[in-house]
Amino acid sequence: GAGWILELDRGRGIPFKGNYTAWLEQKNARLEAEGKSEARRQRQLNEELQWVRSSQKARQQKGKARLNNYQALLEQSPQERIRAGTIYIPPGPRLGDVVFKAEGLTKAFGDRLLFDGLNMTVPPGATVGIVGPNGAGKTTLFRILRGEIEPDSGSLKVGETVQTAYVDQSRDALDDNKTVWEEISGGAEQISLGDAQVASRAYCSWFNFRGDTQQQKAGELSGGERNRLHMARLLRAGGNVLMLDEPTNDLDVDTLRSLEGALSEFAGAALVISHDRWFLDRICTHILAFEDDDVVFIEGNWQDYLADRKRRLGDQAINPHRIKYRRIGG
Repeated sequence: GAGWILELDRGRGIPFKGNYTAWLEQKNARLEAEGKSEARRQRQLNEELQWVRSSQKARQQKGKARLNNYQALLEQSPQERIRAGTIYIPPGPRLGDVVFKAEGLTKAFGDRLLFDGLNMTVPPGATVGIVGPNGAGKTTLFRILRGEIEPDSGSLKVGETVQTAYVDQSRDALDDNKTVWEEISGGAEQISLGDAQVASRAYCSWFNFRGDTQQQKAGELSGGERNRLHMARLLRAGGNVLMLDEPTNDLDVDTLRSLEGALSEFAGAALVISHDRWFLDRICTHILAFEDDDVVFIEGNWQDYLADRKRRLGDQAINPHRIKYRRIGG
């Protein structure tokens, strides 16, 4: 863990000597001492403390509970989440027993084989973390699952009610002359989130756009701010299968924690391409890993995948830093 943590809070830099858990504990105590009434921040800190103190077994059980509780997630009222002021993602139609079932999927570009014999079964309620080096075929798999391109061989079954919501790596589809609020709300004071209505300015605040920042022009935003704006626009529409391509790039901590909470409460399935191992450890029920010679699908989070990889490869179970493409027939 870290030896020192520098917290940036309201224009001040506050150094703290200790690890992340100790920092959370003193931060919690400091907020109480300041008489803070910010229930949202207090709740997020408490949830964070609970998670970092929990054992790996407890984290595994949380993932299994999510898979078993899909029906309960579907039936929960959105009002509590909306009142909490955190990101709420409206669910789409009820999913069937299988969201995606891929058997023996193969895809090549030219003489470069991306993946060969990919097998994966995604149940409702699953959060699948997709990991591997750049260029391994992760985004290509997303395009196959969405029906944009065909695999070269193998079969893919897509659940009949699947509606995907895709947040890709492109942050370009924004009108630079519109304000943050206009881009997100379309100019409406109230917006629909599934069956719920929410004030559009409150919705903007869930993505850490508050006060004057809602009036900033999209063209003036930093990369991280564009990411948040892009995500806010696309998550409004909902869907029952989220497909997120590197969603945590440049995200601030508050929005990242809110996104984690939204995914854990989301009444659907999610597939998340990410290099953020901490994020994957917290949210995933399954991991799909693009390795040198194979694509491995396991139930569990990032730590479970590492343990599985070590069982298979022993001392050689070091994460590959770059992909080694195989030639077709090679």
